[in-house]
Amino acid sequence: MEVPKASDVLANELRERILSGEYPEGTPLPPERELVVQTRMSRTTVREALRVLEVQGLVRIKAGRAGGAFVQSPGQESVATTLDLLIRGRRIRLASVHETREAIEPSCARLAALHRTTGDLQRLDAANEAIAAGGSLESFLQANVDWHVGVATAGHNEILTGIMIALSRAIYTVTHNAGFVDDEVRDITVRAHRSVTRAIRDRDPDAAVRRMSRHVHAYAAAALEVEERTAITVPATD
Repeated sequence: MEVPKASDVLANELRERILSGEYPEGTPLPPERELVVQTRMSRTTVREALRVLEVQGLVRIKAGRAGGAFVQSPGQESVATTLDLLIRGRRIRLASVHETREAIEPSCARLAALHRTTGDLQRLDAANEAIAAGGSLESFLQANVDWHVGVATAGHNEILTGIMIALSRAIYTVTHNAGFVDDEVRDITVRAHRSVTRAIRDRDPDAAVRRMSRHVHAYAAAALEVEERTAITVPATD
């Protein structure tokens, strides 16, 4: 029988208190010495538990006399980090990543057309300009990530945005390593992104879904060809 570590037990208990609202965002958790007295656990165990919560994005730890562990709400980065670990840790095939994109990105585009703001459109336009600028492979891929994440952000769905951050990072890494982006791919990407952006600007969710579906499917098909030739998986490290 596997016995859980004391630090995990404490982290679980504190996590439930945070998520239940017993410790609201911005409030400090009890000081280390107080937790040691309350739980009768060692200071090392208490610190390990707090580190677990910090990694999970539930607390931020500040040093100094006014320091301590302060409660914070987990953000989109928490979702992205967890999914990124899954993709890279299990060396998931690129085809699986693209299948996920095809399943969720049209929905992201639909939500963006329904809920986008002026600021969202400005971010999409800036990314499109950077993509069309004809810079290095790195700058093109980063602008591409910015646009896809920007579409998800414009839908104002935190879960989908977190997923897209992780997927886009994985695709950036693999595409960079494979090096199959040529001038034709760049031109197609520019046209597809501008077409989807127009639908989002026009608040036309049906057109946004159709255009995004075509775009991600075409890109996935091209990437799958490369993967079949080279047996690409998502690298475990950058």
